[in-house]
Amino acid sequence: MYLPAHFEERRPEVLQQLMRSHPLGLLVTLADAGLQANPVPFMLDADRGAHGTLLAHVARANPLWRQTRSDVEALVVFQGPQAYISPALYASKAVDGKVVPTWNYCMVQARGSLRAVDDAPWLHVLVSRLTQRMESPRGAPWAVGDAPDDYIATMIRGIVGIEITLSSLVGKWKVSQNRDAADREGVAAGLAGQADAAPGAAVMAVQVRTPGAPYAAAWIDGGRVRMYGNPAGRLKTARRRAFCCLDRSAQTVSRHSLGVSSGNSAGSQVSTSTAERPTR
Repeated sequence: MYLPAHFEERRPEVLQQLMRSHPLGLLVTLADAGLQANPVPFMLDADRGAHGTLLAHVARANPLWRQTRSDVEALVVFQGPQAYISPALYASKAVDGKVVPTWNYCMVQARGSLRAVDDAPWLHVLVSRLTQRMESPRGAPWAVGDAPDDYIATMIRGIVGIEITLSSLVGKWKVSQNRDAADREGVAAGLAGQADAAPGAAVMAVQVRTPGAPYAAAWIDGGRVRMYGNPAGRLKTARRRAFCCLDRSAQTVSRHSLGVSSGNSAGSQVSTSTAERPTR
């Protein structure tokens, strides 16, 4: 990946935040027939290995778990917030007019050795944890245990686990760092003003002002903004569509002048304690 130094993001907590808030990764593997690309939802266990371990499952009918070459590392691409940047937002447009459009984005590339896990108890723990994480923002979350045991056993026979022990994490935060302070503020203010029409614009506005700032992905559902990535497990009510910023350390939501009303927030981190980890 082309990575100018001023766009490089190295902080592990920032990279892990994006991976957890945007868990659908593009898994790129090499088979004898060539490159394969599969969108797969992942869970990150940051405590396993120097850079963490990614856990997922795929359909047994998907050939990737059989055909992926073991001599080449797998690549998983996690795409975070992104936004079109109009040159009209730059303060320097009024000075000399020498401005052009661009695109801002945040993303993480994770690389590591892929191992297929064809083990029913391992898979049961994995799908239970993944379901807990994805269902946690709901008022009445569904759990794997809500379905009949024999039905779950049948479904598990139709999937195979994927475990990727990461050897590297590379982050690219292209959020207007190559512009001067006045242009960056113009971009941030302009994006914040587009929050109603483009929810991703609001979170990008925060990233332009503070690259790597904590945030949670959010979406509107029945008048509420439901959020991934909040360890407090609270639900935040909002009057308008927006992406909200999350201060993980304080477990509070920062509105960053996005017009979000007070209330509770939602979404929780799934524990990665040893007791909950899938066993081989």
